[in-house]
Amino acid sequence: MARNKLDWSVALLTAVAVCCAAQAGVMPDRVAQAAGDRVAAGEFPALVIATVRDGKFEIAGFRASADGKLPTGDTVFEIGSVTKTFTGLLLAEAVQSGQVSLDDPLAKLLADFTLPTRGGKQITLGDLADQHSGLPRLPANMQPADPADPYADYDSVSLRMFLGTYKLPRDPGAEYEYSNLGEGILGYALAATARTTYGDVLRQRVLAPLGMNDTGVALTDAMRAHLAPGHDADGKPVKNWNFDVLAGAGAIKSTANDMLRYLRANMGLDQTALLPAMRLAQTPRADMDAVDRVGLAWITRATPQGRIVWHNGMTAGYASFLGFTADGSRGVVVLANEAASVDDLGFAALDDAAPLAPARKTIAMSRDALGAYQGVFRLSDKMDLQVLLLADRLYIQATGQGPVPVYPSAPNEFFAKVADIAITFTRDAKGGVDGLVLHQGGDHRAPRVPDAPVATLDAGTLASYVGTYRFAPTAIFDIALKDGQLMAQLTGQPSLPVFPRAKDKFFYKVVDAQIDFERGPDGTVVALVLHQNGRDLRAPKVAP
Repeated sequence: MARNKLDWSVALLTAVAVCCAAQAGVMPDRVAQAAGDRVAAGEFPALVIATVRDGKFEIAGFRASADGKLPTGDTVFEIGSVTKTFTGLLLAEAVQSGQVSLDDPLAKLLADFTLPTRGGKQITLGDLADQHSGLPRLPANMQPADPADPYADYDSVSLRMFLGTYKLPRDPGAEYEYSNLGEGILGYALAATARTTYGDVLRQRVLAPLGMNDTGVALTDAMRAHLAPGHDADGKPVKNWNFDVLAGAGAIKSTANDMLRYLRANMGLDQTALLPAMRLAQTPRADMDAVDRVGLAWITRATPQGRIVWHNGMTAGYASFLGFTADGSRGVVVLANEAASVDDLGFAALDDAAPLAPARKTIAMSRDALGAYQGVFRLSDKMDLQVLLLADRLYIQATGQGPVPVYPSAPNEFFAKVADIAITFTRDAKGGVDGLVLHQGGDHRAPRVPDAPVATLDAGTLASYVGTYRFAPTAIFDIALKDGQLMAQLTGQPSLPVFPRAKDKFFYKVVDAQIDFERGPDGTVVALVLHQNGRDLRAPKVAP
């Protein structure tokens, strides 16, 4: 969806407003320039950035449309997974007050739940907070009635059912895996122990003491009046998210003014009774990857200029970043009302050497032109990139990861909005796409892998697979035939093409998964088996 675009020279005059003007100039010039460029290019409808440097602070609002109201420090945004730092703080505060310890098993707080264990090891509160619980990113029985508001109807009954049957793939504490489920459970358990809701315990123990009056898990009338409407990565309006049992994973809505209070308290600039708990929450406990360590949700990154403590967030219509240098000299809050990454703006505000992605405008490209890029590209022996066209949008998916939409900025040039990723496709002498270069932390070449052979099946055989298959009461697989292409759709997920490698044996191109169909004694299809992530899930056919 096209949006009003302005040249930077105009945006400088009409699209930047600074509150707290007595302290203007705190934000690095290159960050202000990049923010203005991006809203002018149409990447964000609006941005608000709060920066702290040597105790001084500034809040700047950016908007691409000259005829709209500039966002300010009072504008409300969803902060997504930055919520997890509040959940980590609630745990740290409970530890500091002697109510719990980080080594306490989750079972101590949820005694009436049947909880997964492995190798005699229980999930601890610390495991949940530092993302080492062994729980998946999301529960398998999360089948929202409204996919546009996916967390709203996932309640304690659903959570109890999932935890009672889930088998941990590894010991708790053994390995990092980002889990919205784990952080959501932690928030629920802490609130349940206090015999209240996550929103109430958050208000009592964090928001009220810090004076964060325009922050909460639900929008008040006053907050809604200042809400920046959310947009997806295509710039289309989306619903706000609501949360039930998993609120601790990403439910908070807030403003730059309130988040600045939270930031300054975490930096130790404003002395509060919560500071010891904040320091505990920030302390790294385990490795996250090659460059980051994780504490109670907070992430610490070592850079040549010093350590940065940070977290980011994203919902269907918003993106956020919160971070500060470990020495307390710099801090930043970035809030945007589009689901496109703002991480590089955040890091650049904290580190003068951190790279900034260029502003990019999306160009129109026909479906046929986009289809030429589909295929598998090999980065290494253990990592492939799959490129697939779905609903007139190109997606790229690395082995073991989820699909990411990418947008054309020029012929053969694409970029992602959810992360600082760019792709250049290369062509051979005949004009065919023969490889790509992934631009992320350097330039990584990936030659195109010859397409996997696809078998030819007659129309009658393909039609025999059509029907409804049931994994569980709320997990349904619908198999349909559209224009000769077999399509598979799991409840709450998009319909995706599957391709035959032999009769009754199909594979996806967009994910690393296969489907085998089973036939009964009379030759009719009676079930399917989904092979994915080392698991074989059988679903009987329940309707033709």
